[in-house]
Amino acid sequence: MRLRCPFNTSTEVVIVHSLRNGQVVFKVQVVPRSSRTAVVGAHNGALRVRIAAPPVDGAANEELIRILAKTFDVSRSAVKILSGHSAKLKQIGIEGSTNDIVARLNRDSWT
Repeated sequence: MRLRCPFNTSTEVVIVHSLRNGQVVFKVQVVPRSSRTAVVGAHNGALRVRIAAPPVDGAANEELIRILAKTFDVSRSAVKILSGHSAKLKQIGIEGSTNDIVARLNRDSWT
């Protein structure tokens, strides 16, 4: 008899998301005060984003909204921080074409 491993051993990394009120909702792990602003990829079921701005007076949140809007090709007003305004782990909602956003969210390479 062959036993299966109880956890996923594949190298595929998936960012957990849900659809709520016409928005794609997912978690973002923010790394503030990085050397440059960039979307790094998946990390523990969340999208990891490095932000050059410091977490002072909402500068890092503004930078996060700007980079996510550019990455997902939506307007800045379509990107909302739903929770975690002062935390490194945030919940983000993006309005727009849900199929396109989900496809970009779970693409293979973020570099």
